[in-house]
Amino acid sequence: MRGYRTTRFAPAFIVTFALLLGGCHDTPSDEGKVAQESPAADAATVADDSASRPETNLPRTAKTKPADTIYSGGTILTIDDNAPRAEAVAVRSGRIVAVGDRAEMARFRGADTLDFDLGGMTMLPGFVDSHGHVILGGLQALSANLLSPPDGEVRDIDSLVSTLQTWADGHADIIDKIDLIIGFGYDQSQLAEVRHPTREDLDRVSTDVPVLIIHQSGHLASVNSRGLEKMGLDASSADPAGGVIRRDADGAPNGVLEENAFFGNGPALLGGLGEEGLLAFAKAGSGLWASYGYTTAQEGRAVPGIMNAALAAGEQQLLAIDLVVYPDVLIDREGILKHVSGSYRNRVRIGGAKLTIDGSPQGFTALRDRPYYAPVGDYAPGYHGYAAASMEQVVDAVDWAYVNGVQLLTHANGEGAADMLIAALQAATDKYGMADRRPVIIHGQFTREDHVDAYRRLGVFPSLFPMHTFYWGDWHREHTVGPVNADNISPTGWLMQRGMMFGTHHDAPVALPDSMRVLDATVTRRTRSGDILGPAHRVDVMTALKAMTLWPAWQHFEEHDKGSIEVGKLADFVVLSDDPTAIDPEQLDSLRVKATIKEDTVVYSDFEDADAQGFHSDFPPGTSLATDYPLLESVKHAVGGSPTPDAATDPSTK
Repeated sequence: MRGYRTTRFAPAFIVTFALLLGGCHDTPSDEGKVAQESPAADAATVADDSASRPETNLPRTAKTKPADTIYSGGTILTIDDNAPRAEAVAVRSGRIVAVGDRAEMARFRGADTLDFDLGGMTMLPGFVDSHGHVILGGLQALSANLLSPPDGEVRDIDSLVSTLQTWADGHADIIDKIDLIIGFGYDQSQLAEVRHPTREDLDRVSTDVPVLIIHQSGHLASVNSRGLEKMGLDASSADPAGGVIRRDADGAPNGVLEENAFFGNGPALLGGLGEEGLLAFAKAGSGLWASYGYTTAQEGRAVPGIMNAALAAGEQQLLAIDLVVYPDVLIDREGILKHVSGSYRNRVRIGGAKLTIDGSPQGFTALRDRPYYAPVGDYAPGYHGYAAASMEQVVDAVDWAYVNGVQLLTHANGEGAADMLIAALQAATDKYGMADRRPVIIHGQFTREDHVDAYRRLGVFPSLFPMHTFYWGDWHREHTVGPVNADNISPTGWLMQRGMMFGTHHDAPVALPDSMRVLDATVTRRTRSGDILGPAHRVDVMTALKAMTLWPAWQHFEEHDKGSIEVGKLADFVVLSDDPTAIDPEQLDSLRVKATIKEDTVVYSDFEDADAQGFHSDFPPGTSLATDYPLLESVKHAVGGSPTPDAATDPSTK
């Protein structure tokens, strides 16, 4: 159903209606120019499927059934190489029925057809999340914001402690209910002390209530003394396989937990959240993603409780946009086989399975094939990280996925983790043959060029994290891989040379699900210091947009419904403040998401008169967005879009 009665967007309006839900510049002559390869030879290459797609020109019949809505009055980027721009789009029953010239749309106009005037702004297909964690994104939105600038205010351990104390003072009712003070997003690389906060630091916040702070990568955490006690961790506790309990000189835990030491013990503190809390996270995360222009979100690693919460959120109609879920293959294969589906039910589907081989590159837990360059911390000479899964587990998971026809997404950051994945994929391919399985490599920060060749050969779709160039590019040069290899993190240039499709992601809540920062980082590759990291891997704007729309739709087996503005596809759109292909690429992060439209329903708008015009989120009647989700104030857009840049750290302000 359509959730608005409007005839115009007014671009001069300021933001007052925000959902508080809890290389080089391309030219028209070479827009989206990518080498074309046969999909039969390589399932992950850019394929010309125009023969199988609906025609995008207007029907020539004498009588045409009226459209529900006609979108026009601005720039429309279709992300369709056959017709890259259009003046107008007609929609009926949530799907696109015509794309073409504005004058020709008269045949689709009826007495009840609504005109959606873009007011000179730019409309694109809705963004498709190549990888993120929407329910954990809700957790981020409803906990203390420990991010460093430009996304937060934490610069050192004192400001981290102060932020936690302020949050705790304002949320006593929540703390009483869940017996936990929780913060998300600290990054030791951005703290003045360049170290992880310890139990002693967090004891300054409370010694009576457990305090849990989650690293921005999601792969490490730190807890206070009460938290360690509740987890049952002491000097006698052994490190789990694939994890590390960091310790003081006397062997007692210092509060910092790596990988499986966190994943295995964290639930002891989070149990008080219950299903109600997870449903709140799902609803809040869905709205947060929508506010950044995403019409399809991903839950990229779901334990059974999170999978069940996602399904329940769908049943209760809590989701503004589609959500595709990938449960952990090492935990719940029975649940995966029971629920996996290519079709959505109440905006949710289980899309496949997730495998995690290693950890965080900036946290020095990713498995490398050589020692880290200059790691900060108490590391032995030659330290190269470690695996979170054994080779036997990786081989078994890949084999199981291939036997059962389940799409597999695999987290592999370090070169060593990629070597493990490729060996397992090759063994399964040798055993079962090639097929259109679309396995996905997630992150691949330290990818070697021979890895790219293997991915092409094995039909692997790379989902890359170019935002690392901004957030941790300088850190990678100085500490993780060194100045030479740092240039090749998120190696989009190598993929383009081979004609391969790829997705780009934010991995929220590792970063905010900020679509414009994803776009900016993919095109400019500027670090916090303003340097360009690996100029050979910069791509043109249209290619970067494909990596956020059409190609991740293909990644999810949804290319016939999403990813471009073509006849027959869903009316999933995002409206931006300006045309990203027409502005200076160095200003891409200044673009703002003005509206998000899911199947012809406005699910996000930041316009002053939105309420008067009838804009609303597609939520159950009676939902009050502003009062139900006041805690999201800390992560809403400063002006509707990306966070306000910090002059000290953001090169675009220099």
